[in-house]
Parts: sequence; structure tokens; C-alpha cells
Amino acid sequence: MKIALGLLLALSVGVVCRLVGLPLPAPLAFTGAILVLAMTAGYELVDRMAPHREALHRNNCGGPDGRTESARAVDSHLVG
Repeated sequence: MKIALGLLLALSVGVVCRLVGLPLPAPLAFTGAILVLAMTAGYELVDRMAPHREALHRNNCGGPDGRTESARAVDSHLVG
């Protein structure tokens, strides 16, 4: 689904640029096209692999207030 939406967006940008007379926002050289392809492939690869990794250090990450779980525990002992 994301790939289809990406292609539709790319075609839409191309059509609008052509109708308005703007230069395409894309590289003109073959190496630039390969760079765009490599970036897209890397994005898709990470997008497919990243959700499968387990979050081992979730308790060390700050929540909505930016404090870690241990900092909230210390605050709760001081207040209560």
C-alpha cells in the first residue's frame, strides 16, 4: 500500500511540474538516480526489519515527560 501511494505521489509531482513548467525535482545524472534508488531501498529495508527487533532498553527511555522509569520511581518515593 505504501509503495502504491509513493508511486502515485511521484507521478502526481511529475505531472504538476510538467503542467506548471517547473523543472523536475530529481537528479539529472545517472548516479543521482542510483542514489535515489539506493535511499529508497534502504528506507524500505529498514522499514521491514525494524519492527521485528525487541526493545531491550525500553525502561531507560523517557516517557512523555522525558523522565526514565527509575526517575519516576524516585520521585514517587519522595512525594508519597
